[in-house]
Amino acid sequence: MFLMNAWYVAAKSGEVADKPLGRKICGENIAFFRDAEGRIAAVDDYCPHRGAAMSLGRVCNGNLVCGYHGLVMGRDGKTVSMPMQRVGGFPSVKSYPVEERNGLIWLWPGDPTQADPAAIPHYEWANSPDWTYDVGVFHVKCDYRLMVDNLMDLTHEAYVHSDSIGQDEIDLSPVNTRVEGDAVYTSRFMYDIPAPPFWAAALRNNDLADDVPVDRWQISCFSLPANVHIQVGVAHAGNGGFEADPKYKASGVAVDFMTPETEDTHWYFGGLARNFKADDPELTETILNRQRKIFSQDFAVLESQQHNMDKHPDRRWLMLNIDSGGVQARRILERRIKQEQEQGLALKQA
Repeated sequence: MFLMNAWYVAAKSGEVADKPLGRKICGENIAFFRDAEGRIAAVDDYCPHRGAAMSLGRVCNGNLVCGYHGLVMGRDGKTVSMPMQRVGGFPSVKSYPVEERNGLIWLWPGDPTQADPAAIPHYEWANSPDWTYDVGVFHVKCDYRLMVDNLMDLTHEAYVHSDSIGQDEIDLSPVNTRVEGDAVYTSRFMYDIPAPPFWAAALRNNDLADDVPVDRWQISCFSLPANVHIQVGVAHAGNGGFEADPKYKASGVAVDFMTPETEDTHWYFGGLARNFKADDPELTETILNRQRKIFSQDFAVLESQQHNMDKHPDRRWLMLNIDSGGVQARRILERRIKQEQEQGLALKQA
């Protein structure tokens, strides 16, 4: 089950240039392309003639051309023309509300009358010249909620990522969870500890000593439909930790957008926003490459979870205090999905 009336990250802007992009979002096959003005468009990836995927065609004069028999479709899903055919009676296909913001393409897969572009999240790190960010695009073979669980409980770093961001002190530090409306926060603070390899490198990249004790923080925030952003970083110990002056720390926001493809696969857009050396694109790529290795370790664990869930659907999991963030996020999702379904049923019966 998916929350349909919500904005999802569907792609990076650079993924849709002069060719169409086909991508499944919330179980629906969608073709993305740019019209004659360069605006992003999204339509059902289905040719009304013989059902071919429109995304396998091409873009011509801002319209989508089917690669099977040349049917031409506009951004509204209506057929514009087709060689040797009168197209006035051709059925339209569904078009989707879609917006482009800060290098990301956002899609609303639900009721288009409810799509409000103003509801697309505004992020400081995406709109300030003092910050820079990039995200990688990954196809992960597991339920998107497993990734939400993973990001709301970072205890696993001590085990899954022991060669990069993991350290024993994570497992020894208490976790605090709180719920504010439809948002869930989990936080962990560590003091007077060594910097793990990833953060030692970040200190060096920010021209700071990496061989002194640090204070470290992890503050995860879940928001609908499936976004998790984590304030992360280290500061030289004794200078205020999370509140330390920037001259003492290396920090950022781990940016994570999960977009369901099917019930057991999803698209993951992940990276790090930072406010130090924001004008260094090589450093941005270096950090993203380090993260790609970290992400691959997560994917291996999550996909094994999905395999075991499929094989043993009746087995129940243990629920521990460290799972609280993910549990609360799932409850919010379930409640909102139920409300959406009940509203849809009421409209049908009216």
